[in-house]
Amino acid sequence: MEAKKIIEAVLFAAGRPVSRQELKKAFSFKNKSIDKAIMKLKEEYKNSVIEIVEIDDKYAMQLRNEYADYAKKFAPMEVSKSLLKTLAIIAYHQPIKQSELKKIVGSQVYEHVKELHKKGFIKARKEGRTKMIETSPFFYDYFGFDKKDKEKIKEALYKKMGDSQSFM
Repeated sequence: MEAKKIIEAVLFAAGRPVSRQELKKAFSFKNKSIDKAIMKLKEEYKNSVIEIVEIDDKYAMQLRNEYADYAKKFAPMEVSKSLLKTLAIIAYHQPIKQSELKKIVGSQVYEHVKELHKKGFIKARKEGRTKMIETSPFFYDYFGFDKKDKEKIKEALYKKMGDSQSFM
């Protein structure tokens, strides 16, 4: 089977950015055939609402921004708004002590931290009587964020929540 079709199927099904290394390992593709397939896919999708993007040396299939708002009304929310709010605060202020996060979020922070950790969005380490919390690499992959742009992360998570009020 042709590498392009396999890569297209993987990007469609993955729901997250996929690295060249993962494709090489899973299917024994050479870098050249991966690059060629990605180039062809980008060309095929150039006039579509779907695009193939590269994020931190990984590839993803996603809706173009100008169409995402239309589709989000029909797409299931994988993460609740309250969890997204807590996640946005963590991403913006990281690393942040759980005790500080509690002052911002309230007592539901303990349940939120547990759930976000279970979903793989954050990592926590013990620091004295509290935990030091920060986002995980999976968080950046899942949302397609650049690790360095805190303002863009905050803005994107607000938009995902449909919330324009500031709480940071």
